[in-house]
Amino acid sequence: MPENNVGVNMKNPSKTAETIAMVRMSESKKPEDERVCYDPYAIHFISREVLDFAVHNPKKYKAFVARNERLVPGASNSIVARVRFFDDIVNSSINDGIEQLVILGAGYDTRAYRIEGLDKVKVFEIDHPATQSIKIEKITEIFGSLPDYVTYIPMDIELDKFSHQLLESGYNKSLKTLFIMEGLLMYLSHEIVDEILSFIVYNSGKGSAIIFDYIPLSVVDGTCKLEEGQNWRNGVMAVGEPFLFGINNGEIQSFLVQRGFKNVRNITSEDYKKAYFHGKNKDRTVNSLSSFVHAVIE
Repeated sequence: MPENNVGVNMKNPSKTAETIAMVRMSESKKPEDERVCYDPYAIHFISREVLDFAVHNPKKYKAFVARNERLVPGASNSIVARVRFFDDIVNSSINDGIEQLVILGAGYDTRAYRIEGLDKVKVFEIDHPATQSIKIEKITEIFGSLPDYVTYIPMDIELDKFSHQLLESGYNKSLKTLFIMEGLLMYLSHEIVDEILSFIVYNSGKGSAIIFDYIPLSVVDGTCKLEEGQNWRNGVMAVGEPFLFGINNGEIQSFLVQRGFKNVRNITSEDYKKAYFHGKNKDRTVNSLSSFVHAVIE
């Protein structure tokens, strides 16, 4: 599920961003020794109508969640694992001295407001204007004002040249930067993915890095033999957000090395299942088709 409805000419805020926020909210309500990720602000990005429905129609809401789980088993657990992994990378990057954080397709990402130390980092949030306007409104409600270390850049990543607007918004290409692309690249064309990665390689300081999640090419082109892969593909097509980009199994390292990255760290579903789902969570299923990657500019 994407953080933002890229690839769609939206007039309304992203419903998918709200869905992701709901997953973070549900996980955050679990006991501290059980939850995989924690986002105390996620609830603020869920509409009153949705919250009321969940409260007043618990059986229907549970049935809705259960249906989605049957179609793509472990999807929600992979989302919370993704949040946790990306959080861990952000924290380690702060300790390693990053000077800028760029969040592409930011949706209702709340890292800039809940991760300690980011107030000392220049943060850029890039997202569709319809979703970002709601984000700005909610952040203002929560904190009383917008933080001065966050720059909001409203744009459609597929239609606009994000590099031009980023540079014009105060981005310093000589600084050590972390780029987050969470739930994003699979909804962009191959050409745009290459443009983004090329910009990062040639316009970032020494030690800059990227993190993103990706799916197999077989899910994108419909050749995946797993039922959940077909269900996932059909589901996003049904809401007008088709998958456009994937990477063949076993090819992520060569894909990124060819584009100027090194120290490629590939995190498969087995890897994050082992890292985050143990003890009380050992029986939780994850989405076998969702992987994460971290890489550094060569």
